[in-house]
Amino acid sequence: MGLSAARIRACLLVCLSLGLTLVLGFGLPEALKLFFSLLGFPCENASHGIVLLYFVFVLCVAVPSMPRGTLPVQGKEVLITGCDTGFGFALAKHLHKLGFTVFAGCLLKDKNGDGARELESVQSERLRVVQMDVCSEKEVARALEFVRKHLKDPEKGLWGLVNNAGISTFGEVEFTSIEKYKEVADVNLWGTIRVTKAFLPLIRRAKGRVVCMASMLGRMGSPSRSGYCVSKYGVEAFSDCLRQEMYRWGVKVISIEPGNYIAATGIFTRDSVERRGAEMWEKASDVVREDYGESHFTQLVSSMKSFVSSGSKDMNDVLDAITDALCSKYPYTRYNPTETYWWIKLQIMTHLPTAIADRLYTR
Repeated sequence: MGLSAARIRACLLVCLSLGLTLVLGFGLPEALKLFFSLLGFPCENASHGIVLLYFVFVLCVAVPSMPRGTLPVQGKEVLITGCDTGFGFALAKHLHKLGFTVFAGCLLKDKNGDGARELESVQSERLRVVQMDVCSEKEVARALEFVRKHLKDPEKGLWGLVNNAGISTFGEVEFTSIEKYKEVADVNLWGTIRVTKAFLPLIRRAKGRVVCMASMLGRMGSPSRSGYCVSKYGVEAFSDCLRQEMYRWGVKVISIEPGNYIAATGIFTRDSVERRGAEMWEKASDVVREDYGESHFTQLVSSMKSFVSSGSKDMNDVLDAITDALCSKYPYTRYNPTETYWWIKLQIMTHLPTAIADRLYTR
């Protein structure tokens, strides 16, 4: 049985810490002294810099394993959007099993969708399915009334909101229509904003949690994924601004940034990629078709087809991250549940100079 991504990452951090210890102990002191001398600073400052750097690094390694306290689950009520499939469906069952009262927002409840029907079959007073299209002001308003009506004590508010509803797409910029950009953003970004604004008064009363499903691609770009990246970068920005505004109310705002879980969620299938590819080629202008060439486009679609079965097939790291965001007394601002490869790529893409990162991954 393989190690979990969290354990692999912890082992990697420890190895990096040991390596840094050797570098700090043998090579870096002299190098820093030389550097400080060239800048005209006293050499003693180099030693202080080494100690501070090492302290910060070791602290970063140690923090993930430090106990941060756990809040009781009983009596806590949570709304989750996008519970028809994927993370939302699994999370609704997971939180209900832990003892939460769950309001599961489903796009297809009124159409007797499979996910909504299975959740309703649980027949529990602590698991209620509510029709919710996050793109519809009317449906969000009706969902708000439904939740308020069924809260144990509306005056005490709603403990948690998990903005999970989302869709994805692919396609290079010149093959992606403005309508497709708007469609993805309407669900992923505006849906998150719309639902949060509606339920925030209830969250504030409870001094609760707003958990936003962002993405690794909300912090780094990727070729052929601009439509999705734009929406998730927006979710990150919205979460950051809301977090700062909510400090005074005691509300914690958390971003979940999963890596590649396509195999687990089925957000892409070979058939959906094929249909999307045919649609893009058909709607592309003559100039774009001629300049890019059909062979390039065919290769893009083939590459995406092979990608649909990639990534982790186990959602547990994501479910655990969201659970910790809802239950911990001191949750992290960001959670990065992902495989080690993608975690390393995220660090490189967000911390190294852009020219180096781009050369490693996109050129």
